[in-house]
Amino acid sequence: MKIVMAIIKPFKLEEVRDALTGIGVHGLTVTEVKGYGRQKGHTEIYRGAEYAVNFLPKLKIEVAVATDQVKKVIGAITGAAKTGQIGDGKIFVFSIEQAVRIRTGETDADAL
Repeated sequence: MKIVMAIIKPFKLEEVRDALTGIGVHGLTVTEVKGYGRQKGHTEIYRGAEYAVNFLPKLKIEVAVATDQVKKVIGAITGAAKTGQIGDGKIFVFSIEQAVRIRTGETDADAL
């Protein structure tokens, strides 16, 4: 079992969700985050004063899947989230040691 974590641009959420649903992934967690990478940040003007925005708004998506689904999930996220511009995001994959569904007590793959 793996957790696929993706950091994406906020306006790509619906496309990513639709792509994941299309490959049979029906559960995910979304968190609003801020960060920067090569995109750095940018300057904005507010009431005539210019100021630097060092951390850009992003979304973190986490999906728990069976190990054999990881490549499909990465492909779906990449295809849906890509704009070709700097700041499209990153995908990280982590191993899951154990999973438990609280309602039923099911464990590991059955809990996903």
